[in-house]
Amino acid sequence: MKLFRQTFFVLFLCVWIFALVLYGNFLTIARHNTAATHFDTIVVLGTPSRLDGTPSPEQRERVLEGVREYKAGVASHIIMTGGAAHNHFVEAHSMAQFAASQGVPPADIVEEAQAQNTIQNIFYSAQIMRQQRWSSAEVISSPYHLGRTSLILMAFNHRQPSLNIDWSTHPSGWPDEYAIYHKIVLYSVESWRCLQLRFHGFPSSRFLPQPA
Repeated sequence: MKLFRQTFFVLFLCVWIFALVLYGNFLTIARHNTAATHFDTIVVLGTPSRLDGTPSPEQRERVLEGVREYKAGVASHIIMTGGAAHNHFVEAHSMAQFAASQGVPPADIVEEAQAQNTIQNIFYSAQIMRQQRWSSAEVISSPYHLGRTSLILMAFNHRQPSLNIDWSTHPSGWPDEYAIYHKIVLYSVESWRCLQLRFHGFPSSRFLPQPA
């Protein structure tokens, strides 16, 4: 019985240490590189629509937060970014239509319809910004997704100096449909991915090359 208690205690301690490292790493990731509160554009990161084309819970919340920030005067334009990455609906277009239904003038919405993942979201959005001569952005995504988003933005600025931007991340609301265990799972998975990225870096790609 004593051996069982000791083993249980050691395992419990190991789990807590691992959790502290995992979440401590996640919480210490910088969420901005500027103190600005007004930006040239808002970038809303894509996430899949439902299979019938209507906004999924996370897509809905990300767009609604982008609309709120736009109406609050944070920026005068919104880039909706995301291609048909997980089904045949182009995320940027679905998001743009929803934002327009919430009162954002279509002329102030730019659709980036190529990206297949978060790195490409940033890459293609930065290209649009360069074409428009915009140099700053508030980047909106789900709360659990902001750690990896920030790591990508930091790496992007470091490795793609020709497309450098001033940025700050901003969380969307949590969908009412998500229970607490769902949020914990999402945070845990993303925290683990962020820990791996900090140790091993990003894989080389034309969208985010490894530093020389």
